[in-house]
Amino acid sequence: MAKKKKSFLKKVIIAILLILLIIGGIGGYFAYKTIFQPNINTVDKKSQIIYIPTGSTFNDVINILNEHHILKNPATFEFLAEKKKYKTAIKPGKYRILAKMSNNALINLLKAGIQEPVELNFNGIKTTDQLVSRLCRRIEADSTSLLDAMNDNGYLSKYGFNTDNVQTMFIPKTYQFYWNTSVDDFFNRMAKEYRAFWTDARKKKAKALSLSQTEIAVLASIVQGEQCCDNEEKRIIAGLYINRLQKDMPLQSDPTVIYAIGDFSIQRVSLEQTRIESPYNTYVNKGLPPGPIGFAQESSIDAVLNYEKHDYIFMCAKEDLSGKHYFSTNYDQHCIYAQKYRDALNERNIH
Repeated sequence: MAKKKKSFLKKVIIAILLILLIIGGIGGYFAYKTIFQPNINTVDKKSQIIYIPTGSTFNDVINILNEHHILKNPATFEFLAEKKKYKTAIKPGKYRILAKMSNNALINLLKAGIQEPVELNFNGIKTTDQLVSRLCRRIEADSTSLLDAMNDNGYLSKYGFNTDNVQTMFIPKTYQFYWNTSVDDFFNRMAKEYRAFWTDARKKKAKALSLSQTEIAVLASIVQGEQCCDNEEKRIIAGLYINRLQKDMPLQSDPTVIYAIGDFSIQRVSLEQTRIESPYNTYVNKGLPPGPIGFAQESSIDAVLNYEKHDYIFMCAKEDLSGKHYFSTNYDQHCIYAQKYRDALNERNIH
C-alpha cells in the first residue's frame, strides 16, 4: 500500500513538473517573442523615420508609432516598455527605426535618445528670413521663435551681435544638428562654431587691416556677391575694394544694390537703381554697409584676410558672362570693358 502511495505521489510530482516546464516554456517563448523577436512592420522599407516632439508622453509615442504603422504587435511593445521603465524616460528627437528591430532594440534606442542627426547648410540663401525658413524645416524650433531671436537686439547682444550684423555669426558649411534643437541650442552652437573659425591667426590678419571680424565678414559677403566660385579672383576683388576703402572711394558694388532692393532675380542693375536710398547701397554711401549682404563663406573671408595687393580700383564683368571680371587702374580702360559688357547684355536682351 505504501509503495502505491509513493508511486502515485511520484507521478503527481512528475506531472506537476511537466506542467511547470510547459508553462515555463510557454512563458519563455512569450518572453523571447516580447523582447527579442522582430516587431517592426517593414512595408518593403529598410528603415522608417519618426519624430518625437519635446514634451511628448508615452501615449504620444504610441500614437506616433501607430500612425506610421510601425509595430506589428503594440501590446508586446507596451508591456516591455513598462518593464524597462521607458514610459517615464521619453526623449524627443528624430529616430531611424530599422526593419528588423525587436521591441528591446527599439526601446533601447528611444530610451537612450540615439537620434538620427539632421544636416543643415546655408547654400543659396541671402537673408536671415531665408535662413529661418530653412531652419524650421530641419529642426524642431518654430519659425516664430527663431525670427523673434534674429530680430531681438537684446538676445543677440549675448553673443556680441545685433540685427544688422547677425548674419556674420553664421559661417556657411554643412552642420549636423539634432532635430529637437531649441533656439538657444542653435545660437549656442553657431557661436561656438564662430569662435572656432576665428583663430588667432585670422584675428591677427584682421587687425593688420584695421578691420573688425564683423567688418571683414561684411566685406567678404560683398566679394562673394561679385564672385561666388573662383577663390583666386576673390582675392583680387578683395584687394580692389580695400584699395577703394583706403582711398575713401565708394565701393560701388552692384550686389549691394540688389540686396538693398531685395530682388535677387535682378540680372542688370540700372542707373536709377544705383540711386536708391539705403544704407546698403554702396553707390550712395561710402565705406561698408551696416551688415553683410549674404552669408560669407570661409573662402570669401579668407580671400579678404589674404587679399591680393595691386593697384586696381575698377572692375567689370566679362562680356562672355562667365562670372569672371576685367580689372583696371584707370577709368578710361574701365569704360572700354563696361561697354563690352553692356553690348553683351543688350545682345541677350537682358534688361
